Amino acid sequence: MAALFARNHLAKRALVLSLFLELPRLGGDDGGARSRRGVLRSFAKRTHSTLNRWVLKFAPELDKRIRPFLNPTNDSWRVDETYIKVKGEWKYLYRAVDSQGNTLDFMLSAKRDGKAAARFFRKVLGAKHTQTPRVSRCASFEELTVDKNAAYPVAINELKQDQTLKAETELRQRKYLNNIIEQDHRNIKRIVKPMMGFQSFNTARRTLRGIEAMAMMRKGQVKGIKQGDSVSGARFVNELFGVMA
Repeated sequence: MAALFARNHLAKRALVLSLFLELPRLGGDDGGARSRRGVLRSFAKRTHSTLNRWVLKFAPELDKRIRPFLNPTNDSWRVDETYIKVKGEWKYLYRAVDSQGNTLDFMLSAKRDGKAAARFFRKVLGAKHTQTPRVSRCASFEELTVDKNAAYPVAINELKQDQTLKAETELRQRKYLNNIIEQDHRNIKRIVKPMMGFQSFNTARRTLRGIEAMAMMRKGQVKGIKQGDSVSGARFVNELFGVMA
């Protein structure tokens, strides 16, 4: 941890980062307003490039450190992908939530094909807070819902062949059933849109890790933080990075 915060008082920037990514959603209660004003005063003294460096440094670390504190999700999956602009070209952000809208996992991909979908499914299955989608008694896999993207059946067949998923697994390809995750996409895109695209794939990937981590905190997925409680969220990030109040 000491190496991470080696120079320029970077330890305190963990909290700054969390609020920076939260800024589009802050407000409403007095605590949020006070936090916003404090952060904006701090930002006024910093250059845009400095803020970018903080985001790129701490966003992946924030995602990594909250993982052990995530509440378990349920075994009903909703999977979809949305578009993210990188250097003027569209890339693909694979995302999955459960039936309650809790984030299972996410993955930025340059391609939208069977291999990318299979890689994403493996990532979700490997997360500590997720459950394998349940198989119903009639031997159909009704709890993994996706849209009509042809890449998903290819990915599922690959995972069946290597026994990552059970042989009786079936997809439920019905777009209207995916409203939960499509609504969740909008919450992420609302934060990404003002950024007007990313300049590199790595910048996009690292920044999105922080945005998604903050989204999970807002949803109340982190133990001890209620949904929408930005004050507890800021306190948690302070503790997570060992920053004294």
